[in-house]
Amino acid sequence: MDSKVRFTPELAAQVAGPDAPATSAAQPRPARDVPRRLTHTREVVCRGYEREDGLWEIEGSLLDTKTYPFHTVHRGHIPAGEGIHRMTLCLTVDNDLLIRDARALTEQSPYRVCSEVNAAYDALVGLRIGPGFTRRVKEMFAGVKGCTHLTELLGPVATTAFQTIWPLLAERREAAGQGMSGEEKPPLVDGCHALSRDGEIVAMRWPAEVRARW
Repeated sequence: MDSKVRFTPELAAQVAGPDAPATSAAQPRPARDVPRRLTHTREVVCRGYEREDGLWEIEGSLLDTKTYPFHTVHRGHIPAGEGIHRMTLCLTVDNDLLIRDARALTEQSPYRVCSEVNAAYDALVGLRIGPGFTRRVKEMFAGVKGCTHLTELLGPVATTAFQTIWPLLAERREAAGQGMSGEEKPPLVDGCHALSRDGEIVAMRWPAEVRARW
């Protein structure tokens, strides 16, 4: 398809043809036991590292492969199983989840120009991972200002940062007698369904009189 053609609903209808069924929320769900064939795999791996200088590195990598040969205008023939997208994003953060350094790397991509946008992710330096972070970075790197796949990596990288840092710091502070006061709601509470302040798990971990002060 020519890169100047916009994929509109009207164009989609033309591609589907006049006999294509109309979509409807009332349509029955498809059967779940239909034979299937793997065509595409996306692997996302995130790792958290503690540095010797007191900072932390959170590294996310993304790999896209197909089970059939693929062709792009810059790379030409891409054999089945070879990476179409192979990208890495590494954030260096402090104990407060403030981003101190950011590095984006594109090892494989469909087009030569993809790596040109890597430097844009330097703008992450100075941001803090916390409420509103995902929304903010989507705005910063929307459209031609970023790479879709690197920006998508920021979500799991952010949650990996929290999973890497908070449990260790909480354990060390408690061991040093510097745990949270009973007046503070732990960051994980109300963060998901399982950890609702009114749920079973939080009730098992914190007494009612402590929960009443949050």
